[in-house]
Amino acid sequence: MSTIDHPATIETMLSGRRPGYSLPQGFYLRSDVFEADLRLLESRWICAGHVSEVAESGDWITAELGAESAIVARGQDGVLRALANVCRHRGSRVCLEPKGSGALLTCPYHAWTFHLDGRLRSAREMPSGFDPAAHGLKPLSLKVIEGLIFVSFGDAPPHLGEAEAAVAAMMRLYDWAGARIAARRTYRVAANWKLVMENYHECYHCAPSHPEFSVLHALARPNNRTLSNEPDPETGLADFEAWTAAADGFETARVMRSALADGALTGSVDGQLLAPPMGPGGARRDGLCVFGELGLLSAFLAYADYGLIYRFIPRGVLDSEMEVIWLVAGSAEAGRDYDPERLTWLWDVTSQEDKLIIERNQAGVASRAYEPGPFSLMEPGTQAYVERYLGELANALMAGFGTGTKGGTADGL
Repeated sequence: MSTIDHPATIETMLSGRRPGYSLPQGFYLRSDVFEADLRLLESRWICAGHVSEVAESGDWITAELGAESAIVARGQDGVLRALANVCRHRGSRVCLEPKGSGALLTCPYHAWTFHLDGRLRSAREMPSGFDPAAHGLKPLSLKVIEGLIFVSFGDAPPHLGEAEAAVAAMMRLYDWAGARIAARRTYRVAANWKLVMENYHECYHCAPSHPEFSVLHALARPNNRTLSNEPDPETGLADFEAWTAAADGFETARVMRSALADGALTGSVDGQLLAPPMGPGGARRDGLCVFGELGLLSAFLAYADYGLIYRFIPRGVLDSEMEVIWLVAGSAEAGRDYDPERLTWLWDVTSQEDKLIIERNQAGVASRAYEPGPFSLMEPGTQAYVERYLGELANALMAGFGTGTKGGTADGL
């Protein structure tokens, strides 16, 4: 019986969910669940971009999640800060574009002007007694890890702990701090964000859905998704997992080394390098790629010659974005050192295939015939992700964190 017929509270769905199975229908369709999800996700760390986008004083980028928006700006003092993108006058967005540069931040509504560190510089026609010092842009938590910028909208984001060191080791191996962005593309998916993330965390679908990926990556074959604490003898990199089922106050993370097919050096049409090798001294890591994650919405993949940042952005109950950012060595130049079309080919076609299969998945989940099915032996990553999500959501609801926890919402689910 579906949740369409008998609306249930989120707590009831949590307690009645069958372990080892996908989620009940309401988790993918209900607006009250989505609102609770956003509250949960806004408290976590998300990747906002790469430091090369804000290399100079005055540079800024924005990052959004639900109703929240952050400005990440490089101040005149060279310091990188994250600020809430909400004017302290009447709440307008201050920065309307994904990126920009300037000596000041000016609200387009009433022209309140802010310094890049968030201090209010000027506000026209304010009454006597108005205190500019009390009306600066609100600061947000920010962390830079080997070139990647992370922000949190929460008052007390999860501790990074060992997760930061593990992810930093992966990125340091390929000198992501010194990299530059070669391309970025956004793929809009008409599906709930959890179906997007569940798909990303398993390769059970890779052989039937991603022939281009599968021919190059051992991960597409059974029994090839393994973690090892033994460091690689050449690189010293060890796999890492911080993914307990219950909320523990620490951010989730994973680093997983994975083999490429025999003779393959990178993710390309023929498996051959597409750009100058990344890492100290341009060192090659033949036959190896490394997958990484930090938090519930950010993932990474490093090849010998290029890297990928995946930013997953929930937009609505049935509306999500996958933003893919390609990184190359900082000295690499398009046309001279790499062909942008060849560089982006594999993960462009893979992302388009993902969009298609996720949207088909969402269509089936919306049916009255849907009921949760069991995870396969090739889906331990998805199962771990789902269990952690449920643990985090249950903990948030117990703390009064969620919103609209009762069923019978306006959409009738």
